[in-house]
Amino acid sequence: MKFAAEYVLPGHPDKLCDAIADALVEEAGRRERPALCGVEVAVHRAAVFVTGRIACRSAEDIDVDKVVRSVYASAGYGGTWHPGPSELTVRLDLCLGPLNEGEDEFRSVADDQSIVTGYAVDLPGTNFLPPEHWLAWRLSRRLELLRLERPELRLGPDGKTAVAWEETGGVSRVAAFSASLQQEVGGPLVDLHRAVLELLRDELGHAVQTIAGLDPALPERITVNGAGNFAVGGPEGDNGLSGKKLVVDAYGPRVPIGGGAMSGKDFFKADRAGALIARRIAKAVVQTGAARECTATLAIFPGEKAFSIVSLTDENGETIEPARWSAMFDLSLEGAGNRYTGCADLVDIARHGHFTDGGHLWERITFDHSQV
Repeated sequence: MKFAAEYVLPGHPDKLCDAIADALVEEAGRRERPALCGVEVAVHRAAVFVTGRIACRSAEDIDVDKVVRSVYASAGYGGTWHPGPSELTVRLDLCLGPLNEGEDEFRSVADDQSIVTGYAVDLPGTNFLPPEHWLAWRLSRRLELLRLERPELRLGPDGKTAVAWEETGGVSRVAAFSASLQQEVGGPLVDLHRAVLELLRDELGHAVQTIAGLDPALPERITVNGAGNFAVGGPEGDNGLSGKKLVVDAYGPRVPIGGGAMSGKDFFKADRAGALIARRIAKAVVQTGAARECTATLAIFPGEKAFSIVSLTDENGETIEPARWSAMFDLSLEGAGNRYTGCADLVDIARHGHFTDGGHLWERITFDHSQV
């Protein structure tokens, strides 16, 4: 069987947008737990467009301009890499104000429909994620740090990775790997290739300890900046939009996705709340040994307060009885909103994923109704 997965670096234009949107969600949640956020962001060259609604206490005082520039700076823009934070033109079409009278009481009610998917596979070393997706994330994270660790390579903040994965007779391997990394014109190309090879070799050596049956040999196909020089990147090279990296934000293309974007939405919103609840159920099924793999599909209709489990399936596509699992978890929007608002650095989440770090509160599998 063959699979593929990709990940992108924080300077990628779509991830800039997700991080800006989530920075605003985090700021609103600091001001009022039931804050309502539906934010979209677009970037092109030095222009940043922020639209949507933020409703919470003192929403009008949120310094959106400052938030945008801070996200660009922390992603690595400025100096050599354009557009720098001071170069930006930030344009807003935001509804900013308090929650309408009585609106906070309805945050527990779905204002939209949503069908969401959660997934887990019995690989504790990958935090129960598909191995190719986990490895693409690991390599992307290492390449992000390479810019800071090896300044002589003259790398920029934009970049992406792609992994081709093969599984045959209990043995898996990386069949091909591609890295596209922003680098100054005149930057040391040979040194960059060597650094990527060293990093890939190191990560495969690490992965063999966590993925049974992995062949740690380097793939025959390794491409670094296969399309040529990648000096012009980020918003200078392409436009960006929040919510475009849904497969990256979920489990990679091996697993069907559901729902919509998570970044830019508060934790009472159905798409974000449901994605976390579905992941928790799937992960619990696998961790308890009920299945080696689980896909959970949940749904909620407008006006409802809680998700229903549409289906739970195992690695063979067989049905897992949902009733016993739904009784163990809080499937409500209110529960998700109250539990997860303010519990994580949302800029980091937007850049590195909801499910990659087992330390996040929603990744710690305890049964919700037993929590104090």
